[in-house]
Order: sequence, then C-alpha cells, then structure tokens
Amino acid sequence: MERTVVLITGCSSGIGLGLAVRLASDLSRRFKVYATMRDLAKKERLLASVRGCHAGTLEILQLDVTDPLSLAAAAQQVLEQHVDVLVCNAGVGLMGPLETCSHQAMKTIFDVNVFGTIGTIQAFLPSMKRRKAGKIIVSSSVGALQGIPFNAVYCASKFAVEGLCESLAVTLQQFNVHVTLIECGPVNTSFLANLQSTAAEGSALQGLDPQTRALYSQYLQHCQSLFHDVAQDTEEVLQVFLEAICAPCPPLRSFTTQFFMPLARLKLTSPDGSEYVRAMHKFVFSAGEAQGDRA
Repeated sequence: MERTVVLITGCSSGIGLGLAVRLASDLSRRFKVYATMRDLAKKERLLASVRGCHAGTLEILQLDVTDPLSLAAAAQQVLEQHVDVLVCNAGVGLMGPLETCSHQAMKTIFDVNVFGTIGTIQAFLPSMKRRKAGKIIVSSSVGALQGIPFNAVYCASKFAVEGLCESLAVTLQQFNVHVTLIECGPVNTSFLANLQSTAAEGSALQGLDPQTRALYSQYLQHCQSLFHDVAQDTEEVLQVFLEAICAPCPPLRSFTTQFFMPLARLKLTSPDGSEYVRAMHKFVFSAGEAQGDRA
C-alpha cells in the first residue's frame, strides 16, 4: 500500500510534535512523515516521543519557513518528490498593548505566521496541482476569526492567513486540492509560555497610561483563568487534525472547540460589529470591573 506523504512544519513542540508522533507511530504504517523544525538541536524530544516506532515512517528535516532557500532545500529532500498532505503548523504569538510592540517583534509575527505560511504553500503547491491531488492543512486560531484584546498584531497575522486560505480554497477546487483551517482555542502546549510577551518588559509597560496598564493586568488574569478552565489537551486537538488528514473532502474550517462560537456568531448576526465588541469586552473585563465596583 502506498503511504500518504505528510510534511509538517513546527515540529519541535506542541501540536506539530504531537501530530508527527501520532502519524509516524500509526500501527498500519499508512503515513510517511517529514517532520520539520527550524532548529534541529530540538529534535531529541521528538525522537524520544516516537520511541523507535518509526522505522521508515519518519524523517526529520531542518526547515525555516521564513527562509526561501531553506524551503527549497527541504522540498528537495522529500524522497517521494511530492507531498500528499502539507501541514502548516509553524507559528508564533505576540501579546501586549500595541504601543509596547516593537517593529521587529511585529515583523517577526508576520514573517512567520503570514509569509512563512505563504512560502511553505508555494514550495509544495505546484506538485499538488500537477498530480491533481493534495491537502493543505493550516493551524489556525480563534484569534483568526475574532479580535482579541492585547493580541492585535497576532490576530492581524491570523486574519491574513484566513483570507489567504479562503481565497486559495476557491481556486484549488479545480485541482482537487483541499485547504483546511484548524481553528484552535487554548491548548495545553508551550505556546502560551513561548509568546513574545511584553509582560516582562517593565519599562515599556511603565510608559503606558495607568488605565491601559490596569486593563492589561485584567487581561492577563483572564487569560490564565481561561487556560485553566477551558484549555484542551493536545490529544483532543490532534484528533481534529487527523480527521482532516483522513477525510476525502475535508471542510475549509474545522473547529477544535465550540466554546467561542457564540462570540464568533455575533459577527454574523450583528454585521456592524457593535454587539461583538460589547460582548468581548464583557467577556474579558467584566470580572475586573465588578471587583473595582465592589472596592
């Protein structure tokens, strides 16, 4: 049986690592996995996770999605000369008041999340078109569908990827290439810890007005509570990726959680956005405001 060739970006941790392990360890050996990461020094965790159950099913490649030469080199190392399923998972976050976000930090977000995704698709799409077959699966976020306080630049980058994929999906129907966005909520991975957060940059925060500092403090408390209460285990999220990989015709969007759907629906039921803005403000800041009123 011919194996399904899957290339995954961002496999040093989190969803990328977990997905590579699940596919490479498949008991039926249905998949040949190319797990890629920017820094190969981090591959030991992946190797330890598969525990030797990957003979012939896993290759680890160096790939920096922001480097066109790295993308070209990785494509050349795919022995089968094609990829059946491309999983664009590499991504970074940026959290904090907009005034504290440096130009370089914002540029990095767009270089990885937007241009990195575009470049990765560009590297592997031509062979999918020639073969009239393929799936492009992109790790997305609730922050791609709705603006989240103090995540303005991150959300902007993810909104861009939504537009990219939605546009591609229409055209690629002609080529039997399916595009799927996996809309993730909070997940118990290292993503939150790896955020390029301005929280530690005391000097930048001290330059803000007191009201913005207070709102940001409330948001951080909300964020911690949200991850504590509703964050999903990685395995639960991986199941949604697996369904998209195995489905003959996966949908444009698959959601790992329904928790945020009431907020998302407000953007359709109240197109001018006012209802959404009020609801999101209440969702994030109402607890802190209530405490302030009691004080």
